[in-house]
Amino acid sequence: MFRLLRYMRKREWMFASGVLFFVVCSVFLTLKLPDYMTKVTRLVETGGAMNDILKAGAIMIACAIGDACCSIMVSFCASQVSCRFSTRVRDAVYTKVVGFSMEEIGRFSTASLITRSTNDITQVVILISQGMQAFLRAPIIAIWAFIKILGKGWQWMIVVAIAVVIVAATIGSNMILVIPKFRMIQKLTDNLNKVARELLSGIRVVRAYNAESYQENKYDTANVDLRDNHLYTGRIMAFMPPTINIVMSATSLAIYWVGAHMIQGTPMAGRVDLFSQLVTFMAYAANIIMAFMMVSMIFIMLPRAMVAAGRLNEVLDTETKVVDGAGNDNPYKEGRIEFRNVSFQYPDAEEKVLENITFTAEPGETVAFIGSTGSGKSTLINLVPRFYDVTEGEVLVDGVNVKEYTQHQLHHRIGYIAQKAVLFKGTIKSNIEFGHDSEHEMTDEWVTRALTIAQGKDILDKEEKGLYTEVAQGGTNFSGGQKQRISIARAIAKDPEIYIFDDSFSALDYKTDKTLRATLKKETQNATTLIVAQRIGTVRDADKIVVLDEGKAVGIGTHDELMQSCDVYREIAFSQLSEEELANA
Repeated sequence: MFRLLRYMRKREWMFASGVLFFVVCSVFLTLKLPDYMTKVTRLVETGGAMNDILKAGAIMIACAIGDACCSIMVSFCASQVSCRFSTRVRDAVYTKVVGFSMEEIGRFSTASLITRSTNDITQVVILISQGMQAFLRAPIIAIWAFIKILGKGWQWMIVVAIAVVIVAATIGSNMILVIPKFRMIQKLTDNLNKVARELLSGIRVVRAYNAESYQENKYDTANVDLRDNHLYTGRIMAFMPPTINIVMSATSLAIYWVGAHMIQGTPMAGRVDLFSQLVTFMAYAANIIMAFMMVSMIFIMLPRAMVAAGRLNEVLDTETKVVDGAGNDNPYKEGRIEFRNVSFQYPDAEEKVLENITFTAEPGETVAFIGSTGSGKSTLINLVPRFYDVTEGEVLVDGVNVKEYTQHQLHHRIGYIAQKAVLFKGTIKSNIEFGHDSEHEMTDEWVTRALTIAQGKDILDKEEKGLYTEVAQGGTNFSGGQKQRISIARAIAKDPEIYIFDDSFSALDYKTDKTLRATLKKETQNATTLIVAQRIGTVRDADKIVVLDEGKAVGIGTHDELMQSCDVYREIAFSQLSEEELANA
């Protein structure tokens, strides 16, 4: 928890100091009330002047008003600290997550990272905004009140000491029972988030297969598990306030009972003074018990906030495996890609996904990758933009190891089209110029050109607003083929030296696929193009085809060369097209 305080800045510490100052003022005014209460009691019992009684009463009212003003300032300063602190921590978590490689994201899971960025930070903020006030006030008022009652009767002190021990034991036993459950609650919140996200993202498939009941049961199970843990912790915590109230009431009765016996054994002349001490002691004892009541409130929030803080620190302390290199300022950017004896193994996997891959993609060449499902095609091309780093060997761009570039430099040179087309909420234009880091906005003409090359001109013709047509979150108002073409246009508009197509033509019909590849070849003739595909028709015109089988390159060459020399390629070709179609294609 305390490690998160490194995100506090000078201004927050100033407001935190303000909280401490106004808490001390509030406690001072609160503890002044019993003194004047004693004075009023003595004046009433001894028949003092009404003016003196009213004067003491007026001071008590002034103290109460001052206490209220101080409490308002405490709340204001605490809210400033919590809001500013939460903004900074949330920004730090987001920045850290954005910098994660696929390995770290896979380790935490998307659902867990969302929970940590929202719910966990909220738990810490609640503790700071509400708990900070009680955490500072409780020990100050308890110690100050304890000092005030020292020497006012050892019998009463024993009563208060017993009450404090009982309250401390209650709080301690509750913490032992609930902290493990709070850890579980955050994990169950992750799971609930994951199930809900899965249901919403796959709602079409769920409905198509009449699987609503199955998904409802799955969600219900996750929900019930979370509910049961909340109920358990809630029931345990529910015992604290009434227990402390009982202790307070019992302490009051015990103090009065002890005081009554003390007054009975005191001469008449000293009874007035002893009764005044009883009233004062009772007020201070109530403040001490109230301080422990505040501590109990802190301990209701603290366990969950501690677990949340631990989870946040886990994210913030994680070092990403993919780090920036020193950078390369070579002005000659050709886009030449070379794989040298590259092997790759996923974390915790028993076997290598890729083994000893070697090939070169020259500027202007189109290199295609084909193979059975799970052969490592997508993994291979994901090593170029460093979504993962190689386990063995080297990946070079223009003769420089990709690890030596900064990620910004490397990604700036790549136009990447993912296997699953991803669109963001906005317009068609904002999606195509997404990630464009030039000082000047892309012109409508340039964006239209990119979409035309991607065979998406018909999308604009159908839409009344053209490039400014709204795109729903996830691009749900466009078909799979339309989303794919817009994603391809996004890469074309970037005008990079390297294009990476990760099975990005799968949603296109054969005619559009062929036309698109021919247009791309013409418009990007100086760029290096890497294509992952399942269809022979998509890869057969490539300058070089790499055939993968169980992570190994079993053939490299042109379509005609591989038809003669590679059994795996020939098998794939004949499984899709007849000999006549292959001969005439």
